[in-house]
Amino acid sequence: MGGLEGPVRVATDGLGVPEIRAASRQDAFRALGYVTARDRLFQMDLLRRKSAGRLAEILGPPLVEGDARQRLYGVPRAAAAIVARLPADQRAALDAYAQGVNGYLEGARALPLECELLRYRPEPWRPEDSVLVVLGMFQALGDSEEQERTRTVLAHSLPPAVAAFLSADVDRYTRALLGPQAPAPPPMPVDDLRALSAQGRRGGAAASGVLGASAGEPPAGSNGWAVAGTRTVDGRAILANDMHLDLGVPNVWYRARLRYADVDLAGVVLPGVPLVAVGTNRHVAWGLTSLEGDVMDLVRLETDPGRPGEYRTPSGWRRFDVAREAIKVRGGADVAVDVRATIWGPVSPRPLLGQAVAVRWTALDPGAVDLGLLAMDRARTIEEAVSVMNRAAGPTNNVLLAGRDGRVAWTITGRIPQRRGLDGSVSLPWADGRAGWDDYVPPDRLPRVLDPPAGFVVSANNRVPTGEGGPALGHDFANGYRAYRITERLREARGATEASLFQIQLDARSEFFDFYRDLALAALDERAVAGRPLLAEARRALEAWDGRAEASSGAGLGLLVRFRRMLADETFAAWLGGCAPADPTFEFALSDIDTPLQRALERRDLLPAPSGDWGPFLATVLEKAAAEVKRRQGGRPLDRLEWGALNRVQIAHPLSGAFAGAAPPLDMPAEPLSGCGFCVRMAAGTLGASERLVVSPGREGDAIFHMPAGQSGEPRSPHYRDQQRAWVEGRPLPLLPGPAARELSLAPAR
Repeated sequence: MGGLEGPVRVATDGLGVPEIRAASRQDAFRALGYVTARDRLFQMDLLRRKSAGRLAEILGPPLVEGDARQRLYGVPRAAAAIVARLPADQRAALDAYAQGVNGYLEGARALPLECELLRYRPEPWRPEDSVLVVLGMFQALGDSEEQERTRTVLAHSLPPAVAAFLSADVDRYTRALLGPQAPAPPPMPVDDLRALSAQGRRGGAAASGVLGASAGEPPAGSNGWAVAGTRTVDGRAILANDMHLDLGVPNVWYRARLRYADVDLAGVVLPGVPLVAVGTNRHVAWGLTSLEGDVMDLVRLETDPGRPGEYRTPSGWRRFDVAREAIKVRGGADVAVDVRATIWGPVSPRPLLGQAVAVRWTALDPGAVDLGLLAMDRARTIEEAVSVMNRAAGPTNNVLLAGRDGRVAWTITGRIPQRRGLDGSVSLPWADGRAGWDDYVPPDRLPRVLDPPAGFVVSANNRVPTGEGGPALGHDFANGYRAYRITERLREARGATEASLFQIQLDARSEFFDFYRDLALAALDERAVAGRPLLAEARRALEAWDGRAEASSGAGLGLLVRFRRMLADETFAAWLGGCAPADPTFEFALSDIDTPLQRALERRDLLPAPSGDWGPFLATVLEKAAAEVKRRQGGRPLDRLEWGALNRVQIAHPLSGAFAGAAPPLDMPAEPLSGCGFCVRMAAGTLGASERLVVSPGREGDAIFHMPAGQSGEPRSPHYRDQQRAWVEGRPLPLLPGPAARELSLAPAR
């Protein structure tokens, strides 16, 4: 193969997982590019095309809008600029990986099934393409635009006390975890909320649908924890990590073991990127969870009709930088897009409060994205691993670390803006120079915890304490229930093993919904259910629910999921009626709807119900929720349904809906699945655990690994779905590849 410095051996086991043996890092990455392209070529091409705004070239007009968004945000231009600034060793890794991918492309006797169906051949791989894949993950984890839009419209449209009340993101579980370090909750603006509710009752359904699809729902995130040797059976530190992302076929991660020089890496790779994102090097094991950090600001632009094509900056008026790009469209004419940029970043295609905004985002800053995690192959101690992670640039994540010496740590990775004159919560103008970014928080000032007294560290996308004077990390963290439940389980743990921590990953208790169950049962007294058989049925289902989200649990949980959402829809519609007139695109997109909703429900007099009709209001909402759940299940009695009938895993191939009859052979089966959106075992629609890893560095032979679907993206391969059953059923699989089922030898080209 071209570019190889020496021979490379690739042994592939019975699940299609490769073990690569090479003399050098560069040759290992060449081989990794080769085998990843062999197994995931169409996925890799789709990932780079999605980021670059080039999907319409192969998929036609329906993809033009998404392509235009990527062009308007300048993602492909950013990728090229990032590659140009990379350190030499990182650029060398990208070059080697691209050589491997192209080596496979040049010699491939057959293309993936999808390429045959779409009748196209993927282009050669470039180093920029790997960065495009990284930026795609950045967008999945670090795009806070909708949250900033929400808070900006709230601040503009509502009384200040109401905006603060609705924007607070410290729920009851986070408060329990933080203890005295928890920020004080904002006062409840009773009079303002009562007035808004009354106004909402008079206005009817004027603000119906104001809750966005993501409001109150779990974000793409993860669970991660590391347990020190003081709490394990034999003094070893153990890492557990399960990353929650939108699931698809093939899976987002590719499994691999790389052995070169004195390095032995095992874990998961993002197809298209030559680094182990999560895994172990036999000295240190590392896992990631999304930080939910705020690394994006919307800059309100000041323009003047008398100065067309210009905007105001701290140094005076300046013309927009404008570039015209052509989107090629399969089966149609090219579509021209005018990309406008400012000194702060690209102009968003969507105005905010009727005003243009620029996007200042670390993902588009060539100095804020790199492949610094490559250096984890040489980390030998917890301190060295923390240093690598703090210096690496890219998507912001929590990092959980376990060392071979029995120690554990938590820190973060990625660039955190140092803001001046703003906190990033709402959009402001920066033209007068008083607001802006002053570089990034230095690596040695990023928060970290080493050797915690509790003997473990936990992260589940929740707010974490950063210490006095520490940098502000974000404004919209995930509900703290998962972190709370994991912490409670770990506090009880003594003599932890890989198997016991794996069982915590499968924990399906959902205390989160207890509040809504108690609320519902209190409303369903004998008078409420008299003559209303559907409510009587709902009460039996709620009384029978065991508090868990096992597939075999009762359907009472499904009723509570819908009841909670309908309550929130009704209540927020009454409160937020003044927001849509201010911004027609407004949707409430913050994750914590439960703290304000539950505080209002506890008062009983702030709901959009006639005075004194609190109980009947709840019963009516319950009845609607029960009717909807029952209708979706073909009229089957609620008290005879199981949660698994409502919670079915949905893992689809991107082309399964494009061709008649394609879904059965391309998609994973829609089958009952344990877990829920507010369980440690995350499972909600298309969102779930994209992998599960439990490993002690130095004892990788005892490690446990899970991922849905299979190693191959080729539907005709036996490895397309051969890991799916273990993932659904919660059966452990090994992390390390097993005995070789086939071998491949790669040699330098002569």
